[in-house]
Amino acid sequence: MKHKPNGLTPLFLSVGLFLLVAFIFLYQSTFFFEPVRYSAEKASGATAKSVPRVLHVATPEVVKAVYMSQCLASDKTLRARLVALVNETELNAVVIDVKDYSGRISFPSANPMFSESLSPECAARDMQAFLESLHEQSIYVIGRVTVFQDPFYAKRHPELAVKRNSDHSVLWRDKKGINYLDPGARGVWDYVLTLTREAHAIGFDEINFDYIRFPSDGDMNDIYFPFSEEFIDLDPEGGKSGVLRGFFSYLTGELRKENITTSADLFGMTTTNTDDLNIGQVLEDALSSFDFVAPMVYPSHYPLTFIGIQNPATKPYEVVKYSMDAAMKRASTTPWKLRPWLQDFSLGAVYTPDMVRAQIQATYDSGFGSWMLWDAANTYTREALLPE
Repeated sequence: MKHKPNGLTPLFLSVGLFLLVAFIFLYQSTFFFEPVRYSAEKASGATAKSVPRVLHVATPEVVKAVYMSQCLASDKTLRARLVALVNETELNAVVIDVKDYSGRISFPSANPMFSESLSPECAARDMQAFLESLHEQSIYVIGRVTVFQDPFYAKRHPELAVKRNSDHSVLWRDKKGINYLDPGARGVWDYVLTLTREAHAIGFDEINFDYIRFPSDGDMNDIYFPFSEEFIDLDPEGGKSGVLRGFFSYLTGELRKENITTSADLFGMTTTNTDDLNIGQVLEDALSSFDFVAPMVYPSHYPLTFIGIQNPATKPYEVVKYSMDAAMKRASTTPWKLRPWLQDFSLGAVYTPDMVRAQIQATYDSGFGSWMLWDAANTYTREALLPE
């Protein structure tokens, strides 16, 4: 008698065949589909089989920061002292140079665009690890980019630089001998945009743009802007601010797509002046473009007899209060965007802890909660700060 086939056999064969096909598909897919990782290496075009994910700290509701130069950031001992100050006081953030006045970059990058830009004296070659350690301590990190003041890039790309009007083949220099890039040069815009992406990719939580302006000192009667000149000639009163509006719109329009937080440094008198100060900066233009705006209301930088004060440096509360009151009125619906730079250095007067604290109090009394302290030497007045 013939053995009757088991009715379950076809079912087992079908299930087995399905599992075999599924296994083959999943096995092969590991070679065709790579998990998405957000990393500095990928942002710069480099390749890596396994790169740790870069995490960022969310922007604090109130930012209290101090500036750290790239030279200080490159020295583990010195930077540790400043980090200790942050941890032991009310501070919760640091501003670290990404590109300083020299045009040099503070961290190594695999992007060929920056292959020669690394600072030979002050580079923090462990910058990404340093940023990770700051994040582990819940410290918010802002990367500062000096934009149009850039002698390094100007010398390598003179076609994008500001020239002498008397000789368009010669780079123009300010009083300190520093070269500038033309604010209207699209090549500069793209350079800054790429650098911003690089900095964010290694861990900087926010990018702060400084020197987003036309030059203000030097021989202004012998200056030529190869890209901006026609706009300035067509509109002597508003041409410079128009050029900067174009830059602001292009830069932040791209960075918003990538959720990169931005801030802009402005001359302190942009809070009280409605013109562009002949450098192209208008407060409302920056407020409409950037996530945060930092007017540099250093009392020592105001002209003598400002608001009737013979030497404004000696009256820090009055100067900051007047300036930030004006900023509050002009900020309209976005006063929370304003985050002033305050003075913690002696210029025009010897600054005491009380004078530094007076500026912070003036900021509060004007209705703001955030502020940043500047000292080029990175020696901050601990006595002016509240304990943690």
